[in-house]
Amino acid sequence: MSYTLAEIAEHINAKLVVAQSSDSLVASSTINSLATLANAKLGQVAFLGNNKYVSHLCTTKASAVIISPETLPQCPVNALVMDNPYMGYALLANLLDTTPAVANGIHKSAVIADDVELGANVSIGANSVIESGVHLADNVSIGAGCFIGENVSIGKGTTLWSNISIYHRVVIGQACLIQANTVIGSDGFGYAPVNAQYKWHKIPQLGSVIIGDYVEIGASTTIDRGALENTLIKDGVILDNQIQIAHNVIIGENTAMAACSVIAGSTVIGKNCTIAGLVGINGHINITDNCIFTGMAMVTKDITNSGVYSSGMPAAPNKEWHKTNARVKRLDSLTKRVKELETLINRLS
Repeated sequence: MSYTLAEIAEHINAKLVVAQSSDSLVASSTINSLATLANAKLGQVAFLGNNKYVSHLCTTKASAVIISPETLPQCPVNALVMDNPYMGYALLANLLDTTPAVANGIHKSAVIADDVELGANVSIGANSVIESGVHLADNVSIGAGCFIGENVSIGKGTTLWSNISIYHRVVIGQACLIQANTVIGSDGFGYAPVNAQYKWHKIPQLGSVIIGDYVEIGASTTIDRGALENTLIKDGVILDNQIQIAHNVIIGENTAMAACSVIAGSTVIGKNCTIAGLVGINGHINITDNCIFTGMAMVTKDITNSGVYSSGMPAAPNKEWHKTNARVKRLDSLTKRVKELETLINRLS
């Protein structure tokens, strides 16, 4: 696929500013791919969404750069000017996307129960299993090797990549995207203590998972079904790879969660939150809307005020870390000494 700069400018709603005098020639030159500022070549478009890379502008070989009005004077090549260059990059990436379809039609090796309801233009890949009572709406695509359990409902335009397991009675909304090897609706971690010999008795998880519209879920992520009520992932949520969401968790609209973060059971996350990588969130707590948790934060209690929250210690040289750790271990004795000194000073005064 290739497009002219003029066509791209129209598609991403940007203003084309030409570096040379031959406007018509530049506007009609063809673009076939995206690249970084440092590595772009003729026929490619780059973008500048982070001023950290502004020094690469002067040496870029790109045919054009998606750029903000503020940085335009520093751009020596053709520019696609817009207020949000990163959004322009996203729009152009969609235009130039060459990702293949997860499936084309219904493969002859797919196993589909007789009572499954298939909408128009449904595609099901090789060796997938679709069990009884499933409803697949229009334009649903199921990749190879997927398992769709009994009475699952999947909304129109939703795409599942390969080797995904959707357990019974799960509901997935429309226009969702789920990456490979994800598991939705597996049992939550529910066990009753019994006695010393037989320590744990499994509790059947009787709820399900309800996923809203326009939700995206990364590869190898697990979302457990509820113990009694449902686990809820609301509209517009985006989840990265290798995330664990325990039973009865509720995640509010448009919240984003990065890789390897975990949420323990029965916790409620508000709308428009941002959860960075390796964050751990305790169970049975409530987090309000518009919170940001930086990487490796540990959240152990309710958060009632919106804002940015952090915890943990960033990486440091090994010797420095050992010194800091040794000082932390002496904090208790230092606190006692400070109290003793305060008492002595009070007596003297």
